[in-house]
Amino acid sequence: MTTEFVTGVVLAAGGSRRLGTAKQLLPYRDTTVLGATLDVVRSCAFDQVIVTLGGSAAAVREQVDLTGVEVVMAEDFGSGCSSSLRTALNSVDPLAAGIVLLLGDQPGLSAATVDRLIAEGTAAEITVCRYRDGIGHPFWLSRGIFGELARLHGDKGVWKIIESGRVAVSRLDVDAPTPLDVDTWDDYERLRASSPP
Repeated sequence: MTTEFVTGVVLAAGGSRRLGTAKQLLPYRDTTVLGATLDVVRSCAFDQVIVTLGGSAAAVREQVDLTGVEVVMAEDFGSGCSSSLRTALNSVDPLAAGIVLLLGDQPGLSAATVDRLIAEGTAAEITVCRYRDGIGHPFWLSRGIFGELARLHGDKGVWKIIESGRVAVSRLDVDAPTPLDVDTWDDYERLRASSPP
């Protein structure tokens, strides 16, 4: 097991343009999509948890339990996920060896997968999860690449680093399908159908 200080960063600042309503607040199980995601994240072996808010931030603060997490506001959230990540980096504890990047609309995430990533993946600059159907979150991003992360712009910025070949990328094999994330109503319906009653 790792003894390093590790920060979890949950990106939840999106404006849900494709969905037309705040996906963070869609009902899921006995909470919301973001609430269920944070329940999983709080159960993981993090020393610090940061969640980025932007679109619908006031409503999220009213409706989602944010106990135990540090909230940072991504003022330019409309310009893509990279702006949320850049904002979060400013709040990462100086002791942190790096961050585990998580998506706020992925409540089917497995805490066991996250804890394996923390325990087994933090020796690399970047570690991604290799699921049965492809690469997916969460990602481990070491402090050594924070400078590069801070220069990202737009959506899929971290993917561009992963695919660039400039940084060695380790892979954590996960014997499961990639957890669903919610970008469309069809995604949401699939998520609800996949959830046990």
